[in-house]
Amino acid sequence: MSMVEAAANVVIGYAIAVATQVVVFPIFGIHITLADDLRIGLVFAVVSLARGFILRRVFEQLR
Repeated sequence: MSMVEAAANVVIGYAIAVATQVVVFPIFGIHITLADDLRIGLVFAVVSLARGFILRRVFEQLR
């Protein structure tokens, strides 16, 4: 179930990141294609997944 939780977290985070970029970027004068928004969101999703994995391993070692 941990893997399902982690995957759900990343998928939901990805959707939120892309939606946020679509809304916020134009406010700051950044106009990019939806494809670029999706790629940027993917980069953040991968970084988030790595961060979560590393933190989980660190805290398991501390426990």
